[in-house]
Amino acid sequence: MFDMASAAVEAALAAGARYADARAMHLRNESMSARNGDVEDLVQRESVGVGVRALVGSSWGFVAVPDPAAAAARRAGAEAAAAARASARVPGPDVTLVPVEVRQDSWSSPCEEDPLAVPLAEKGDLVAGVTATMHAAGVSVAEAAYQVWDTSKFFVSSEGSRLEQRIRECGAMMNATVIGDGESQRRSYPGIRGQYGTRGWELVRSLDLPGNAERVAAEARALLTAPECPAGETDLILGSEQMALQIHESVGHAVELDRILGWEAAFAGTSWLDLAQLGSLRFGSDLMTITADATLPGALGSFGYDDEGTPATPVDIVRDGIWTGVLSGRDSASVAGLDHGGMVRADGWARLPMVRMTNVGLLPGTSSLEEMISETRDGILMDTNRSWSIDDRRLNFQFGCEIGWEIKNGRRGRMLRNPTYTGISPRFWGSMDMLGGPDEWVFWGTPNCGKGQPTQIGHTGHPSVPARFRGVRVGVRG
Repeated sequence: MFDMASAAVEAALAAGARYADARAMHLRNESMSARNGDVEDLVQRESVGVGVRALVGSSWGFVAVPDPAAAAARRAGAEAAAAARASARVPGPDVTLVPVEVRQDSWSSPCEEDPLAVPLAEKGDLVAGVTATMHAAGVSVAEAAYQVWDTSKFFVSSEGSRLEQRIRECGAMMNATVIGDGESQRRSYPGIRGQYGTRGWELVRSLDLPGNAERVAAEARALLTAPECPAGETDLILGSEQMALQIHESVGHAVELDRILGWEAAFAGTSWLDLAQLGSLRFGSDLMTITADATLPGALGSFGYDDEGTPATPVDIVRDGIWTGVLSGRDSASVAGLDHGGMVRADGWARLPMVRMTNVGLLPGTSSLEEMISETRDGILMDTNRSWSIDDRRLNFQFGCEIGWEIKNGRRGRMLRNPTYTGISPRFWGSMDMLGGPDEWVFWGTPNCGKGQPTQIGHTGHPSVPARFRGVRVGVRG
C-alpha cells in the first residue's frame, strides 16, 4: 500500500506538481438493521484504492483510482498534476501550506473486541431481539441497527511523511415509534443517531440495548398522552445528547474555516463569524470552553493524523466564552494567517480531503443535572434531538426534542411532548449559566455529518454535558 501511494506521489512530481500527497486505503464496512423482531438488511462492503492530490501554481488537482496496481497509481498522479495545471490557467491567490513536521509513524485506535469478528448471528440476535421486545410492549414500529467501519490508511507526501493508521469504529441505536390519533411519537436510545466511537464491539455491549428496550417503549407510549410543551420564555436545561447536536450545528459548522472563507458557500453555506474578530469576539458565557481534540481515546472524531499528515492536536475553539480558534487545513490556515491545520479528512480514498470537525466538544463544569433541576424555579428539561433547522450562516436556529419534562420549584414534573426551542447562537450561548461536571461528560458520536460537493459523510465527535440556559423561547410551532 505504501508502494502504491509513493508511486502516485512520484508521478505527480514528475508531471510538474510542486507538492503532492496520496492516501492508499483499505475500507471495510458492515451494517445490519432490524424491524419489529426481524432482521431486514445486512450490508457488507470492501474496497481498495488510492487518491492523490497535486498542487500546481495556485490550484489543486485530485484523482482517485480503485486499483492497487502501481501503474494505475502512477497514472492517477500524473492526471492529478494535469488537472491542477489546467485549473492554474485561471490565476487565483497564491497557495502556501502551513508547515508540518515530517514523520514516519503508525497509529491505531483502541479496540478490545474486533467488531467484524463478532458472529453475525450474535449481532442479528441483538438488533432483532430488542425490536421484538419493544414491539411486544405496544410499539407500532420498533427499529434497531449497528454499523462497523474498519479503515486502513497509508499516507505518503512529497515532503517525506509516511504514515500508517488503522481506525476501527462502531456503534448502535434503537428507536420506538407509536402512532396515535393524528400524530406519532418516538423515543430513541442512546440518542437519535445512536452512539458511535473509535472503539471495538465493547462499545456496543456497554450501551446495553436489551436493558433499555422496555423503558424506551414505555416512554414512547407515554408521550402520546403527555401535554404539549407550553410556549413562552423560560429556563431551559438540555441533556448531553441534545447538547451534542447544539454544539455540532451552532458551533462546529460555524468555526469551519472553509465556510468562514466562503469556500463552502455554494452548498453548505458560510458562517456568521468574521476572522477579524478571532481572539476578541464573545461567543458565549464565561462557562463556555470548547475544544477540537482528535486525541480523545475512543471518541468518534479521533485519529493519529489527519489526511494531510498533520498530527492530532487539541485546539481551543472557544475559551471562557471568547472565540479563539477554527477548524482548518494546511492551505486554509495559511490563507487566514494561522499556524496550524490538522482538521482535514476525506470520506474514503475516492474523495478530496476537506475541513471536517474532529471532536468538537464542551468542557465540563462543576454542576450536575440534578443540581440544575433543584436550582430551577420554572423551566423545562429537554433531551434527544428530533428535528433541527439552522440558517446557512449558523446563526438562527430552531430545534425540536423527543421528550421534555416540566420543572417547577426545583422538581422534575410531568412529561411534555413536542418540546422545541429557538435562539440566536451568541445570545443563546451567552445565557448558559450552569454546566454538568466530569462525571456526566459523554463523548457523543455523529456518524452522518454531510458536507461538500459531491457530498461526503464525516464521522465527528461531540463531548458534552447537560447545561442550563436562561430565558429561552420554547414551544415554537412553526
